Parts: sequence; C-alpha cells; structure tokens
Amino acid sequence: MDFVNHLSTNNIKPSLQRIKIFEYLYDNREHPTVDTIYSDLVSDIPTLSKTTVYNTLKLFIDNGITSTVTIEDNEVRYDAIMEEHAHFKCDACGNVYDIEIDMSDLKFKKMNAFKVEKTNIYLKGKCNKCLITKN
Repeated sequence: MDFVNHLSTNNIKPSLQRIKIFEYLYDNREHPTVDTIYSDLVSDIPTLSKTTVYNTLKLFIDNGITSTVTIEDNEVRYDAIMEEHAHFKCDACGNVYDIEIDMSDLKFKKMNAFKVEKTNIYLKGKCNKCLITKN
C-alpha cells in the first residue's frame, strides 16, 4: 500500500509520524494499544510522544481510515482494516484476531424499527495456539 497517497487521499497531511503510525497499524494486525504503538515506534522516531500517537489515531478515526476495537472495557485497541469483520480475543494470550464474516448471513429479529449503521462482533475464547500448547 502507498501510505503517503492513502493519507493524502483521506485529507491527512502525510507527516513522518503519521505515515509510520498508519504503516504500523496496517502491517501489525494484532490491534495494538496506544502504549504498544508508542513502545514499538519510539526507537525509530525519537521525537514521538504518546500524545502524538493519541492525536494521530484520533485524526485517523475522524477521517475514517482507522477504527477502535473495544472488547474489554479497560482497553482500547486500533484497527486499520475498515472492511466489516469480527474480532476474536484469546482469554489465554490476550491476542486479538480478525475473523472474516459475511454480514449478509446475519439475521436479526425485530429490527424493522431500527436503522443499523455499524455492527461490532466480538468473540472471546481460546485461540488455536493456546489450545495446542495446553494439550
């Protein structure tokens, strides 16, 4: 993906920090937290601050190129994949995985009085890696 062009076409000035943060989100699909993004990028970008990470993520969300994933009440993670999909969080290792889902297969009862604008599906359990290591 051309990250500079992607930011520009979404009305975001492509500064070095913005490019690196979006590239990190796009390349690391584990749905990182602000702390994880900051920790992993600060050695490459010594001028980076957590405030910059927060502000950049807010800018990305406001411009529709990033979304939040809130499976736990006390933890906000970020996702650069904007196509509809579900998320699975492993209770053992804490990793969050993308799960492909066909939204047209979902059937809701008694929804004719509502207009659904966004759907979040969060699943929890044990991932395959953790199931294998426990046996």
